[in-house]
Amino acid sequence: MKKTLCLILFFCLIFFGKCLALDWKKLHEKADEQPLTQSLMAVQQATASIEDNYVLGLVYLNQHRDKEAGDVFRKIQENDPAIFEAKWGIAEVLRRQHKITEAQNMLVEVLKGHPEFYPAVISLAYAKYIQLDFQESARLALKVIEAGREKADLSNYTRAFCIYAGAKGMIAHYGGPISKLINGTAAKPNLDKAEELQPNSPGVLFGLGSFYLLAPKLVGGDKVKSEEYIRKAIKIDPNFADAYVRLAQIYKIKGDTARFNKYLNKALEIDSGNELALDAKSGACKYICIGGKE
Repeated sequence: MKKTLCLILFFCLIFFGKCLALDWKKLHEKADEQPLTQSLMAVQQATASIEDNYVLGLVYLNQHRDKEAGDVFRKIQENDPAIFEAKWGIAEVLRRQHKITEAQNMLVEVLKGHPEFYPAVISLAYAKYIQLDFQESARLALKVIEAGREKADLSNYTRAFCIYAGAKGMIAHYGGPISKLINGTAAKPNLDKAEELQPNSPGVLFGLGSFYLLAPKLVGGDKVKSEEYIRKAIKIDPNFADAYVRLAQIYKIKGDTARFNKYLNKALEIDSGNELALDAKSGACKYICIGGKE
């Protein structure tokens, strides 16, 4: 009898665990379409679910309201530590707050148990990029690309092409002539694929704008196109700090120091720890910029 009861409890736990599993792909795509007002209304209902709260956290992330997003994800984790998606959300907030080591440790932990949770793969790819580990960043992005659209949500699948292109561009920049030929030519086709998937994504527009700004004219560099893409990214997402850095660099090329400083300061006003802005301000140009140690 005792043995039978144990078996029943065991299978109940398995079933309950499956019931608790979030359909993260569906929820990420829902969050990309759902306005904040609707998300807030959903969590205020008596029938509010874990899914409703998770979507709210994602919507906050999309709007750069990282503190609010972190509060939502922590609340989910406190109520149920088994929701690994919320742990990723906390790690993503930490990454955006430039607490890279802490974020990376959490992301690695999440991926140990859930290697096909692609939002965490993308977050880790971003972290590796910031740490100048471009080879690992490219490898992680390629993992999502190879998994295919059917296994990843649209935004993270698109981001994978952008990160892969950016990492390959950096590998080419720091490499010799052969590396520039092999890796440098991988950037634009992957950005084009990202544009096919999400033509109005600020991240995609930023990637293309960066390519046209930084690439030599011989391989497609075009400063006019660069400004068009960057301005469109800012119009869609006025709180996109990285885009203001690129716009500042465009004005640096034009010799307009006042506007260079204006847009660089705007980026730092939005995000005081923004690596791209601090890199451009210092002139170190580890991530490639205009007028530094290129």
